[in-house]
Amino acid sequence: MTLEYAIRIERLAESDGGGYLATAPELPGCMSDGATPEEALRNIQEAIVSWIEAAQEWKQPVPAPAPPLARAG
Repeated sequence: MTLEYAIRIERLAESDGGGYLATAPELPGCMSDGATPEEALRNIQEAIVSWIEAAQEWKQPVPAPAPPLARAG
């Protein structure tokens, strides 16, 4: 499955445990984390697949990924 959703990766404060938080803004509540940006990216890709599978199972709409130009700004 090709994932084309925008992903945001942010560094977490040491007071929050450190590492990196990855979110898929187009999929409400879809997030994951990792010790490195690369790990956070791998984990959010798995989370996106799980988010979509759960939405389909619950017969909820799955937002289509926004075109890349629509994400800029």
